[in-house]
Amino acid sequence: MIPRYTLPQMATVWAEETKLAHWMRIEILACEGWARLGRIPQRDLDEIRAKAVTPTSQRISEIEETTHHDVAAFVQAAAEPIGPAGRWIHFGLTSSDLLDTGLALQLRDAADQLLARLEGLLWVVKRRALEHRDTLCIGRTHGVHAEPTTFGHKVALWAFELDRDRDRLRRARHAVGVGKLSGVVGTYAGVDPAVEEYVCSELGLRPAEAASQVISRDVHAEFVWALASTAATLEKVALEVRHLARTEVREVEEPFRAGQKGSSAMPHKRNPILSERICGLARLVRANLQAALEDVALWHERDISHSSVERVILPDSTIALDYMIHLTTTVTEGMQVFPDRMRANLDSTGGVFFSQKVLLALVDRGMSRDEAYAVVQRAAAESWDRGAHFREAVWSTVEPAGLFTRDEFWKLFELGPFVRHLDTVFARLEKIDVAEPSPSPAGPLPGEG
Repeated sequence: MIPRYTLPQMATVWAEETKLAHWMRIEILACEGWARLGRIPQRDLDEIRAKAVTPTSQRISEIEETTHHDVAAFVQAAAEPIGPAGRWIHFGLTSSDLLDTGLALQLRDAADQLLARLEGLLWVVKRRALEHRDTLCIGRTHGVHAEPTTFGHKVALWAFELDRDRDRLRRARHAVGVGKLSGVVGTYAGVDPAVEEYVCSELGLRPAEAASQVISRDVHAEFVWALASTAATLEKVALEVRHLARTEVREVEEPFRAGQKGSSAMPHKRNPILSERICGLARLVRANLQAALEDVALWHERDISHSSVERVILPDSTIALDYMIHLTTTVTEGMQVFPDRMRANLDSTGGVFFSQKVLLALVDRGMSRDEAYAVVQRAAAESWDRGAHFREAVWSTVEPAGLFTRDEFWKLFELGPFVRHLDTVFARLEKIDVAEPSPSPAGPLPGEG
């Protein structure tokens, strides 16, 4: 992922130095596991512990020019400073024992970072939903006015989806928390299962129930699915903000910083660039899920076709989602909400959104549904097409039938009943368990793209 979209903490998770440090720790733990079985003499283990240092990426690159194999270069570089006892480094292991177990540590750390950020976003979204629980606005289906809702209800939906995303990420973190030190085809031919048990226990991982040369890639696909699902939720939030920020709607607005410019040519512009960026990055994370699923099927006990894919999609997907959560938190927390504009939009169609209430009231007073539908639809059309108020248009039709007194009919056009049961939703929202986040360092400033 390019530096523009990479936050420092997640960059550390995927740094080359971090990966090599994980590999070195696994190698030393494997030696300790062998020593516990009496295979490596204690004096050699002491020598390994005393002299082992994580090789530099520069030294590994130098060796790899000859070996053309990154793990073989690492093993050689790791053994160099230890001396004769260095022969025990990588004893009985295969490359994927190191690669897959180290990758599990990186994915677990990435998940922890994502979960921490998601917790902060969920807290903000829940707070803003409760803040606007009574802020009336028009609900839209197919982009067309439907019936009134509240802005808080709209935002509450985001909160419940984010809560489910949090659960999915937690499960995905568990799924990838698997290590493997079972040798070249997973049969423990060159390594005792007790070594794997020891190493995984020390690392806080589970030994894979069974493995080929690699851990089965369905767990990695499950991890990327959780990332893609979360990205889709963030895109939903951002897309809604973009729609509501349109000039014709203007019910919300992204935070706009002092000195920020919305356009190089048009000084009046306040473009929803953060939300647009979230939507764009969601496409990348979603696309990476397909690649992750295609990595599941490998030739026999393993080929290397998954490796090049994972070197791109796993860092990129976690880095992109980390940044997306950061941006969504910025947008949601700083988002300006315009209740007066929401009310003006709600009133702009002359009350046609009362059509269902009138339809049901006519049916309740004995009119057939088809006849009632036709009456209401004609009145709504008059309101849409001629600018008449819907209440007046429909009253002129139903008054002669004597089904309602004027007061009874006018009472149908109260806004309160539309949202009278939303307390049920907000009571559920209150139950979402989320802690207020501690302040975190500011992320990158918004850019144009």
